[in-house]
Amino acid sequence: MATDQAYREYVAGNLDRLRKTAYLLCGDWHLADDLTSTVLVKLLRHWKRATVMEHRDAYVRRMLMSAWLDERRRPWRRESSTDRLPDRAVAVTDADQRLDVRSLLAGLPPRRRAVLVLRYFCDLSVEETAQALGCSEGTVKSQAARALESLRAGLREGDPLWI
Repeated sequence: MATDQAYREYVAGNLDRLRKTAYLLCGDWHLADDLTSTVLVKLLRHWKRATVMEHRDAYVRRMLMSAWLDERRRPWRRESSTDRLPDRAVAVTDADQRLDVRSLLAGLPPRRRAVLVLRYFCDLSVEETAQALGCSEGTVKSQAARALESLRAGLREGDPLWI
């Protein structure tokens, strides 16, 4: 019973952060909710193992990354775009400008997006990011540099979000 309470407390304290991390990885709130639910169910199954871990948050982040990568590999996720345009244009608003970064982030390759999310949203060090992704620190640095370069190229100079 005490382990159930510890699990509930962990989930209550980390649910919002996990959900936001999942959203930044996949770019879709519904899929982020699905990923978060999947990870929390797996965590519950392995809660005994997780309770003795020194870096439980890193373990859960790794589970989230794996769940996201597994989801991307599913055949029904390979949707194709249509050539039909919307009936009318929508005026650009400030919210649209704020979404520029999100759309640019969504356009990055999965590994670069994961590096940016882990480094700058989850505030992990280069070493922790490399460990979470199972790669070298040099790979994390080069992926982060290339990802930031892509984001800068996508934003126009003078935009409020220009880096």
